[in-house]
Amino acid sequence: MKLRVDRDVLAEAVTWTARSVPARPPVPVLAGVRLEAKDASLVLSSFDYEVSAHCEVPADVEEDGVVLVSGRLLADIAKALPSKPVELEVEGTKVTVSCGSSRFSLAAMAADDYPALPVMPGVAGTIDAHDLAQAVSQVSIAASRDETLPLLTSVQMEVEGDSLTLMATDRYRLAVREMTWAPQDSGLSTHALLKARTLSDVAKSLTSSGDVTVALTEAGSATSGLIGFEAGGRRTTSLLTDGDYPPVLRLFPEQTTIHATVGREELIAAVRRVSLVADRSTPIHMSFTEGNLALDAGQSSDDAQASEQLVAHLDGEDIQTAFNPGYLVDGLGALNQPYVRLDFTHPSKPAVLTGMDSIGGEEDPSFRYLIMPIRFGA
Repeated sequence: MKLRVDRDVLAEAVTWTARSVPARPPVPVLAGVRLEAKDASLVLSSFDYEVSAHCEVPADVEEDGVVLVSGRLLADIAKALPSKPVELEVEGTKVTVSCGSSRFSLAAMAADDYPALPVMPGVAGTIDAHDLAQAVSQVSIAASRDETLPLLTSVQMEVEGDSLTLMATDRYRLAVREMTWAPQDSGLSTHALLKARTLSDVAKSLTSSGDVTVALTEAGSATSGLIGFEAGGRRTTSLLTDGDYPPVLRLFPEQTTIHATVGREELIAAVRRVSLVADRSTPIHMSFTEGNLALDAGQSSDDAQASEQLVAHLDGEDIQTAFNPGYLVDGLGALNQPYVRLDFTHPSKPAVLTGMDSIGGEEDPSFRYLIMPIRFGA
């Protein structure tokens, strides 16, 4: 194999392909990235039996060939090379990387032992790359980090025709984002459950493309189904998480009787300031009255204390409640409007956060964030 490729193109392609290469692979070859030179392109691929990546970039190919090299090492080298064309050549059991006056010699791994990448499922539809990235960032914040609960470390994707819904929960908060997309079949009804970390990585890495093609196995077609994403010459697949996602949408109350509206940025800043005196297990207390929101933390006289007042519009009875400040800031940060409306039914019941364009104005129903309160004295 012998070829020449643009340095920036190579660095970006290798970095993207090697992003899922395990640091401690169970099989040595899984630490590699497979390089295949053919026609006028260089095809890079990686696979760890759960997530696969496939990337094709233009290259001046002098000799076709296939080789397997350490993915992380090649990515580090490619990013450090000068801004000049890069030459790759296989010489016996070595892969030579030359760029300007820089020259590296890497050990070639056994390409024949590398597993074949899974075949992409059937195309289900397309979605705008920016919309997907924004939706995933809003929802993934609520996914659990506890790997012993694989269902809750995942994001549930539900499809009904041209409606696509993403949701995630860690039992203490729930984030739901609804959007429209372009399905191949207008009558498509299916769902998929995949790791939030994988989905976030895919969404961030495909933002440079206009549309992302989503490939799905239909619900119930296989216990270990696949989901695939493709855009801009890049393709990735991931195994779906086994199991049935809990019916979390029923947690949203059918109606609420207390509504408080506050400036979003002002509330985020105030919560961060007041929570400086609170540790991870200490809630921040919020007391809503007409025209005012009082925040305080550190109730014990032996501890540091903080309080702050904000202007708030209240529709309904006065209410006092308490939340985990980190969870509250996460939800506020995921909203895109200048105001946030907090809907309550009872101080001990979950509150629902939605974005508002103004006090008494239009709300954005596409994203909802439900947060469980912390009981006083807990």
